[in-house]
Amino acid sequence: MEKNAVAKEILSWIKPIIFAVVIVFVCRQFLFTPITVSGQSMEPTFHDKNKVIVSKISKIKRFDTIVFQSNLVDSKYIIKRVIGLPGDTIEMKNDVLYINGKEYKEPYLQEKKDELEPGKKLTDDFTLSERTGKTKVPEGSLFVLGDNRQNSNDSRYFGFVKDEAVLGEVKLRFFPFDEIGFPK
Repeated sequence: MEKNAVAKEILSWIKPIIFAVVIVFVCRQFLFTPITVSGQSMEPTFHDKNKVIVSKISKIKRFDTIVFQSNLVDSKYIIKRVIGLPGDTIEMKNDVLYINGKEYKEPYLQEKKDELEPGKKLTDDFTLSERTGKTKVPEGSLFVLGDNRQNSNDSRYFGFVKDEAVLGEVKLRFFPFDEIGFPK
């Protein structure tokens, strides 16, 4: 009789543990996942070793920070900011971003711009055509840049990011603890 009670007690613990493991697996597989930032290309927005939560179900918009798979670098995942969506033309002129001929402010770059010596540019001039050979961002692709423009391996160098390579949008930084919050 006592063996039966012990078995029931063990079973009463195993069921919720298995249920919790299944829920965590499903959430991580289909809804969100934690990622560790590698490198300085997104500074000052994100720093090396920051830990973030990536939503796998977000609709990606211009200026979102995304994580995508890459076979070009040692790191399995890369974090960058979406600048160009399919059909967009992109130009950088005198440190000003133009998308489809319209000037866009990039407030997330201000801290890096403030560190520059007078007369220096954070982002060298370029057109999409000069960097990729295309006049517009192709369907099923994104054009991404790092916030640390002088130290970022991004679409200016490796081209477009295919939609199927995108893991998701960065929604939350959870480490270091003094920087917990939502990205800009």
